[in-house]
Amino acid sequence: QVHLVESGGGLVQAGGSLRLSCAASGLTFRSHVMSWFRQAPGKEREFVATISPSGGATYYEDGLKGRVTISRDNAKNTVDLQVNSLKSEDTAVYYCAGFFGAGLGSESSKYYTYWGKGTLVTVSS
Repeated sequence: QVHLVESGGGLVQAGGSLRLSCAASGLTFRSHVMSWFRQAPGKEREFVATISPSGGATYYEDGLKGRVTISRDNAKNTVDLQVNSLKSEDTAVYYCAGFFGAGLGSESSKYYTYWGKGTLVTVSS
């Protein structure tokens, strides 16, 4: 059974940073494209970033480029998201997601097979 478990969320002041982590089990992690999404209160889930199975390619939502970095450790079966210069609008539940395949993930959530339960990030201004 596949499990994706996010961690690292919490309350942080605007301008601060957070590093979110997603631990995967029950799958051949190095063969899966992994991504991060987020869902703010009252809004639809939105794409944040994706990383290829090898970690050699990444892609970011345009509005977040320069503030977020996605990375993975295939030896540890983890995918991380570093978020800097946090703003109040970054307040959301952050989810990791994945699917078996190559290349980069879609910005559409419907293409993902596996999802974590999310970790809440609250940014105070």
